[in-house]
Amino acid sequence: MITPDELKPERTALVLLAAGKSERFGLSDKLNASFLGHPLGYHVVTALTAVPFQARIAVCDGGELDYGARGYTVVINEKPDEGMASSVRLGVKAAREAGCDAVLIALADMPRVTATQIYRLFDVSHGDETVAASSDGLSPKPPVLFGKAQFDLLEALEGDEGARKLVSGGRHVVTMADELVDVDTEEELEYLQRKFGHGRH
Repeated sequence: MITPDELKPERTALVLLAAGKSERFGLSDKLNASFLGHPLGYHVVTALTAVPFQARIAVCDGGELDYGARGYTVVINEKPDEGMASSVRLGVKAAREAGCDAVLIALADMPRVTATQIYRLFDVSHGDETVAASSDGLSPKPPVLFGKAQFDLLEALEGDEGARKLVSGGRHVVTMADELVDVDTEEELEYLQRKFGHGRH
């Protein structure tokens, strides 16, 4: 049952962060690397297809994946070297311009995120002040849901710390650690391949 203060996907922008260097991943385009037969960066797109977001925004720095063809408004981050905060600022700005009441920030290199976890974040939301993060039981992580009262703070972020301080003071919804693995190295991708794909590439 939805409470009056509970945020709704229909008034929320999904902001998918798909920009930034992949220095720890080697020479290849990390998001285009194959995972279970599909590009790594499309798995979260597929997982969240049925969630009825008001807007879908992908913040990219070029790359090979065509998020626009999958229903996303593509925002190009011309300065990905400035850290994740630069992408967050662009995504929140686009969400504000789209008239959304909230943003759900997700990372394109987290291929095991589920729609169930996203709905659990909405379940603990409490209106415009909402900060609801996922957690592996040890620390808060994306995906994170923010109400519009947090937009000014998000648009003022700088560096790689992103919204860490803001998120640490919010509500945390624990799920299985494997759902929240973000792939930074080829070894992490191989681990997920072995565990969930029986070694398929």
